Amino acid sequence: MGIKQVKLSVNELTIGMYVSGLDRPWAQTPFPLQGFYIRDIDELKKLKSLCSHVYIDVVKGRSPLATKLRSYDGATGAPGGKSEATRRVDSAPVTVPVKPIKIQRNQYQEVKSLGREVKRARDLHQKVYSAVADVLSQLDTETFYDIPVAETRRLASDMVDSVLRNPDAFTWLSRVQETDEYTYSHALRSSVWAILFGRHIGLAKRELDILAMGVLLKDVGKTKLPHELIIKADRTPEEQKQYEGFVALGVELLKGADGMEPRVISVVRTHCERLNGSGFPQHLMGDKIPLLGKIAGIVTFYDTVITPRGATVPIAPSKAVARLYELRNIQFQEDLVVEFIRAIGLYPTGTLVELNTGEVGVVVEQNFERRLKPKVMVVIDALKQPLKTHRLLDLADDDRTKQALIDAGKVSLADVQKVEIARDLEPGSYDVDIIAIRDDYLLSTEKKGLRALLDRFTRS
Repeated sequence: MGIKQVKLSVNELTIGMYVSGLDRPWAQTPFPLQGFYIRDIDELKKLKSLCSHVYIDVVKGRSPLATKLRSYDGATGAPGGKSEATRRVDSAPVTVPVKPIKIQRNQYQEVKSLGREVKRARDLHQKVYSAVADVLSQLDTETFYDIPVAETRRLASDMVDSVLRNPDAFTWLSRVQETDEYTYSHALRSSVWAILFGRHIGLAKRELDILAMGVLLKDVGKTKLPHELIIKADRTPEEQKQYEGFVALGVELLKGADGMEPRVISVVRTHCERLNGSGFPQHLMGDKIPLLGKIAGIVTFYDTVITPRGATVPIAPSKAVARLYELRNIQFQEDLVVEFIRAIGLYPTGTLVELNTGEVGVVVEQNFERRLKPKVMVVIDALKQPLKTHRLLDLADDDRTKQALIDAGKVSLADVQKVEIARDLEPGSYDVDIIAIRDDYLLSTEKKGLRALLDRFTRS
């Protein structure tokens, strides 16, 4: 096997290289994900100010040798051609100016316990799912006057409230695909990502309601397309043009529904537009795309990548995040991409991960202060054998406890091993029933919440 990673001085870095490792922990840098292509001079300057050396992936990105050869022959690409990913990253970033997003931190500080919220979220999840199915069913039969707009709006607003109270409760229910009804489940998952994102940047509750409903209904136009066309992977140019018509069809369908707010329709109209004008149907660029449309585009892309149509299992979230990050300032506004990654974390709830101890577990609950330190249910030991009894590990608590011992001088850093996530895994990497783990964990939190409630009544 050939060399994949090369240690390189930061002074030798060039645009187009893929940075896979640093000489310091990623958490101590402003970079939002672990591994990225160098896209511009600013990123080179940032790396030089933070590091002495880095590790580059010569398979994913440009190698030092290719860079030197390129300088000799004056070619526009590395000898022998570059990978598709590298070519895409080197495409010209958008030059049209866009307004930076206004972020209001700590807009929604209060978070209810997972145990208190999960049962309510579970019931609401099914109601929202059914509401989307009802809307699509009514549109399919063209009985516009029967579209449950008010009920869908109410449930979308309730879903926003639930995510605001505890983001993990709804994320759990949407992270795992449990049915083959792709359009319904994709719409619901995308809405949850959108609300999590909007919550993170501090959108007002009214904006979140509009965003949630718009994303829930973004694919209604597909009810008017042949099913064979929707699921076809390799469409001809003519078929692709026909497929892209689902956006305009959806807009017209929703215009005929009583009580449908114009800004919800705007989300549907613009969720396939892209920053550089490569989207459809209007090929809008930059700030011609409204903020909620930009957000809808990002969450749609992300969910499509982690759970592609026809896939038996989702892919690792880190791969979806990496693909999204490559397209920053090309198809998607850069600061929105960075904030989205910060909002969902590198390891969203439901992610299968391997720890630096060699053990394997499932992320069951986020730590919203320390995104790299979630709660993990350990299910496989270091020898890769299933554990008879699963063990809940709070990485943030583990870090605090061990750091306190170090600070008190009771142990040295060499004497303790802080448990960290080494990498996320493809969901099918091990025989782990993520749905069963989810249900067990949620049930245990419900019981804890009930016990706490009973204890409180007993004491009073």
